Amino acid sequence: MAKPVVLIVEDEALIRMSAVHIVEDAGFAVVEACNADEAIGILESRDDIRAVFTDINMSGSMDGWKLAHAIRGRWPPLHLIVTSGLSVPNRDQMPLRGRFIAKPYTAAQLTAALRDLFGDSPAPGPLTNDNDHNYGKVA
Repeated sequence: MAKPVVLIVEDEALIRMSAVHIVEDAGFAVVEACNADEAIGILESRDDIRAVFTDINMSGSMDGWKLAHAIRGRWPPLHLIVTSGLSVPNRDQMPLRGRFIAKPYTAAQLTAALRDLFGDSPAPGPLTNDNDHNYGKVA
């Protein structure tokens, strides 16, 4: 059975790398994008992506809010998780069925959100606490 694919959109390379490790350790396959424009290109060229985890504040032609709403409009079945360390969204900002995780988030928080969205489908093993993998908090 193929692993569900998660697209991680984050312009800070170290934060993106950390998120990739967390998501892979949770049992998902990962595709990376450094901005919304790259993410849209990936989504247009692939049909195997099942979720998008995006930062809100990033450079490029659109921020994470615009990206999340564009995804909801063009690819409604995709799961969406947005993150930010600078703002907490109000109810009107969140796309339908979107989730929010505040930065700094932990590996356990991101893993739990993904497993909740996918109904534990990857099942690579039990949820781990951050100390098991020395992740700490991701900025």
